[in-house]
Amino acid sequence: MDMMTAMVERNIAAETPLAETSQQQHLRTRAARYLLAGLRLALGWVFLWAFLDKVFGLGFATEAKNAWINGGSPTKGFLSFGATGPFQGFYNGIAGAVWADWLFMVGLAAIGTALLFGVGVRIAAATGGLLLVLMWTAVLPPENNPFMDDHLVYAGVLALIAVTNAGDTWGLGRTWARLPVVERFGWLR
Repeated sequence: MDMMTAMVERNIAAETPLAETSQQQHLRTRAARYLLAGLRLALGWVFLWAFLDKVFGLGFATEAKNAWINGGSPTKGFLSFGATGPFQGFYNGIAGAVWADWLFMVGLAAIGTALLFGVGVRIAAATGGLLLVLMWTAVLPPENNPFMDDHLVYAGVLALIAVTNAGDTWGLGRTWARLPVVERFGWLR
């Protein structure tokens, strides 16, 4: 009888809402990990694609004649003619500067690559967030909203990706985290 009672109690315990909640929580956590990894990969591609299009002039945002490899400036056109608002003078002043072109392009490539591989995600998220906020300030106020636009939303998603170690899923984040320098300096994660 004791064995039978124990089996019944185990079956009842397995069917309680607490057990279901634990299983559901596990599924939600797993789904969240995959969703965050997908967002990391998507944003990585957004940054890397911007780099590739500006380097080669693939005809999406940059025509071939304006490609960086053909002597075009990745910052001149937009910062000269697209910048508006209170920071327009600042952005007009750096438009086409060699240092600004290089900083912008290296940033796009490094952020995109880090996000796609899932390494250095915290640094990529911080620098990507900074770049996005700077791009937001270049067009104040945004065209379709008093203050909010996709640049700020992407910056928020980058922050979320950084604090959740999203590079561990579908990325090399765990391997990266085991490097001695990364173990010593957690901000490199």
